[in-house]
Amino acid sequence: MPSIYLDHTATTPLDERVLEAMLPYFTDTFGNPSSIHRFGRQARNALEQARASVARSIGAEPGEVFFTSGGTESDNLAIRGMASAARRSGKDHLVTTRVEHHAVLDTAGQLAREGWELTLLEVDSSGRVGVEDLRASLTDRTALVSVMHGNNEIGTIAPVGEIARVAHAGGVLVHTDAVQTVGKIPVELKHLEVDALTLSAHKLNGPKGIGALYLRRGTALEPMLHGGGQERGRRPGTESVALAVGFAKAVELACARMEEERARLEQLRNSLEERIRSAFPAAIINGEVESRLPHILSVSFDSSQLPLEPDTLVPGMDLRGIAVTSGSACTSGSMQPSHVLLALGRDEATARASLRFSFGCGNGPAELNTVMAALGDVVAAARLR
Repeated sequence: MPSIYLDHTATTPLDERVLEAMLPYFTDTFGNPSSIHRFGRQARNALEQARASVARSIGAEPGEVFFTSGGTESDNLAIRGMASAARRSGKDHLVTTRVEHHAVLDTAGQLAREGWELTLLEVDSSGRVGVEDLRASLTDRTALVSVMHGNNEIGTIAPVGEIARVAHAGGVLVHTDAVQTVGKIPVELKHLEVDALTLSAHKLNGPKGIGALYLRRGTALEPMLHGGGQERGRRPGTESVALAVGFAKAVELACARMEEERARLEQLRNSLEERIRSAFPAAIINGEVESRLPHILSVSFDSSQLPLEPDTLVPGMDLRGIAVTSGSACTSGSMQPSHVLLALGRDEATARASLRFSFGCGNGPAELNTVMAALGDVVAAARLR
């Protein structure tokens, strides 16, 4: 049986060079970076070098980057922390979109239950939010706008720079989740102009358990945790130096090969997309065709043309040795259809008859024949007669 991994949006394998960079900080260089003796200073030096490396990847200053446990914590810290700080000035309105990661949607929803006004912007059939819709949603009470840079399910890239300029003109802060874009496409703060940005290591062949939050210097943020002064008081708790070093190495490697890898992944994605369109007239390609991430291909099967047994595609591909998913890894175990695909206008049956292929460093064109053969068998077995 083949073993083909096409779920790199969920997580990526750890690069051996990243592991090699991390190992000394699990053994010999084990000090607490808050300690002032030699062991602590060695750890602190490594931590700050890692911070500087992550900052360089997005054009930030090292003092604007704060390490967290991952993308979910960074999203929570940005939204709750910035909202709490803004509420002191009488602002109590949040704006986001219906296609955000649940780390954003659920956090915003919780704030709504705590009394915040929440606006969820609709998107068009390609998953793009309208800048004019955003402009119309802003009021003098709006504290924060959060719009994902590159969608994790369909790959659509949002016009974050334009969104930020509109929001800032109204005195509103902006956060973007860039977990899927850093290391895949250029992510430059001078163009995005956001006040906060979320990163995660394990999406770019780094370790799980560490992420980062960029926070523009001078931006007010209330910490979610209390009990120490680490990360300049924004995120207390002893930092994991080994994971930070791994994060830094991963982002360095990803950025160094980004243009070459981007072209390679686009070629793989486009080739598979063309073959699926040819083999399955009922296939719908989800997302923006012109402005999308190079490694993501989301496909739905139109239920009006090709009715399929719900929720059988992913297990069927897995039984044939091919790892794919139907949407976000955080909700792929749910029997509910993807909220992103529903927001695009897919009916429930079509949304549930969907697959997300996401490519990475281990994939090559030789795998596509195997993928197409498996997909043909799975669709045939799932077809309702």
